[in-house]
Amino acid sequence: QVQLVESGGGLVQAGGSLRLSCAASGSRVRFDIMGWYRQAPGKQRELVASITDGARTTYADPVKGRFTISRDSAKNTVFLEMNSLQPEDTAIYYCNAKLRVVEYWGNGTLVTVSS
Repeated sequence: QVQLVESGGGLVQAGGSLRLSCAASGSRVRFDIMGWYRQAPGKQRELVASITDGARTTYADPVKGRFTISRDSAKNTVFLEMNSLQPEDTAIYYCNAKLRVVEYWGNGTLVTVSS
C-alpha cells in the first residue's frame, strides 16, 4: 500500500519561503511522475509543478521563477522549494505520484501566506 506523506507547510509572511517534502512509503517502485497540486478555498485543485523520473519539470505559470521542484528517486521523495510567497499561494498542497495509470495522493499540507 503506497502512502504519500507531506511535511513542511505552515504560516509565512508574504515574500517568505517554505520547503515542502513528500515521502512515499510502502513501495520501492520509481514513480513515473511526482508532483504537487494545490487547492485554495472555493477553487479547484490545480497542478503546481511536476517532475518526471528523468527530471523533466513542469510548472504552472503563476509559480514559474518562484518555485522549484526536485526529487530523490532513490528515496521516492519529492520537494517543493517555494520562494517569494504571496497571499494567493495560500492553499492546501497535495503530493501526487503516478505509476503507469495508477495515481496516488497525500493528505495535504496547509500553506498560509499572510500579507
